[in-house]
Amino acid sequence: MQRDGFWITGELSATEFGTAIYGSMYVERLTPENPTQPYPVVLIHGGGGQATDYLGTPDGREGWAQQLAREGYVVHVVDRPGHGRSPHDPAVLGPAIPALSAELFLSIFAPEQFADTHHQWPIGRTPEDPGVQQVTASFGPMLADWEEMHALEQRRLAALLDRIGPAIVFCHSAGGPAGYLLADARPALVKALVAIETVGPPFVVHPAGGPLSWGLACAPLTFDPPASDASELSLETVDMPAGPPRTLQAEPARRLAHLAEVPIGVVTSPNSHFRGFDDHLQAFLRQAGCQADSLRLEDFGVLGNGHGMMFELNNREVLQVILDWLGKTA
Repeated sequence: MQRDGFWITGELSATEFGTAIYGSMYVERLTPENPTQPYPVVLIHGGGGQATDYLGTPDGREGWAQQLAREGYVVHVVDRPGHGRSPHDPAVLGPAIPALSAELFLSIFAPEQFADTHHQWPIGRTPEDPGVQQVTASFGPMLADWEEMHALEQRRLAALLDRIGPAIVFCHSAGGPAGYLLADARPALVKALVAIETVGPPFVVHPAGGPLSWGLACAPLTFDPPASDASELSLETVDMPAGPPRTLQAEPARRLAHLAEVPIGVVTSPNSHFRGFDDHLQAFLRQAGCQADSLRLEDFGVLGNGHGMMFELNNREVLQVILDWLGKTA
């Protein structure tokens, strides 16, 4: 297996110290000796993390990147602009919000309420645990302006697909908007979108950033009939028996003109807060004319997982659910 990397650059920015690149994106590429799959894979990490989420596990096992390469895929693992090897320079990108704390990380990835059934969690559940520190050491700040963050990620990821051609795209958690926006910008180049517990529910006001005012992202998506501003979307919110309220478009709903061209697999696990609104996401996508397939892990006999399924003990078993779906879809 060959490993190399390259940068997706972009606009230049004038600073008091001279010219800098505005939000470059680093891409690590894993190429098997004998690629057998027709399309490469692009892996988009979540939160304030980085590509390491897919390159290994906190207890030292192979990540999805290596496992996908062993299946014959050429794999591109990105560090979203301002994360990991794509540095955040406040003089260029602007203010940032603080990195995720260990306590907040554990409340999202290993909630105590699921401790008895979340048996695929590979490390401890305290900030002092060495495995927890292996994960949280990778965390960095995120842009404070989420609309600009999402728009920047869309531009860089679109440039990546312009370079490598049609691809299968995975996106996770707070990297979800980047995946949806990429598919919106390059629907002909996204052969399938694997949406893994993406931030939501649709239209939520996220406490760390702005509202998902376009449903799936803070930056604009392409609707039909067109909407030049998110305020033009007519919405209805209803309380649900369990979980957060559900917000959908009022009928007749506008169609997501570009996303409707892309098969979307919505992946969720049973021991996660994100399970409380995966049906909200699917309802929003389907109302807007999208093909949204539910990939609830327990429906495939895969048990015990949480939000960090890509680095949990059975990460290869989880990946197989996705590969089987891709075999039928892409």
